[in-house]
Amino acid sequence: MMTEHVLKILVVGDGNVGKSSFVHRYVNGHFNEEYKMTVGVEFSVKVLQWSDKEKVRLQLWDIAGQERFISMTRIYYKGAMGCVVMFDVTSSSSFLSCRHWKQDLDNKAMLPNGESIPCILLANKCDLSQRVVSADSIDRFSQANGFIAWMETSVKDNKNIGEAMRRLVQKILSVQSSLDPLQPPGPQDGVCQLDTECNSRGESCC
Repeated sequence: MMTEHVLKILVVGDGNVGKSSFVHRYVNGHFNEEYKMTVGVEFSVKVLQWSDKEKVRLQLWDIAGQERFISMTRIYYKGAMGCVVMFDVTSSSSFLSCRHWKQDLDNKAMLPNGESIPCILLANKCDLSQRVVSADSIDRFSQANGFIAWMETSVKDNKNIGEAMRRLVQKILSVQSSLDPLQPPGPQDGVCQLDTECNSRGESCC
């Protein structure tokens, strides 16, 4: 009897930082060079084999960059267990916006015990030469704002995409275990290995 666990993960950040391309690369395994602005939220699913008897269904919610400015984020954030906050290393404004995204998450997306959901900070487009955000700045910002970690990523070069998600889901699993250490993992709990079993992708707009 195969048991399936469900984990909702948000992907947020300003527009044009590479969120949709990140999700597409992670779910489908290839890079889409055509940019299409996300309207509202795009929903994707990746199913991972966890053990011989268990699998994990990752629900990836790609939130449009403009959504931080409207009340809909509270609806999108509901039930989330973790989050990817992304910026573009060639855009200082997208980096500065990460503080507002993290504050929005801390105010609206909380664990059952009232603590903030685990968030990883991703510095995307590190393959580009016109970088304006230094690693030292990112490191200080990540520690000061409660991120579990930060990583440089390149969706185009497929750098650290799987590793970033592995770090995040392992942290979520650890947090879930600490919330209820006497109970076995439930339908909202974590992930171990990133061996893909099946992928799908869907969209919804508002």
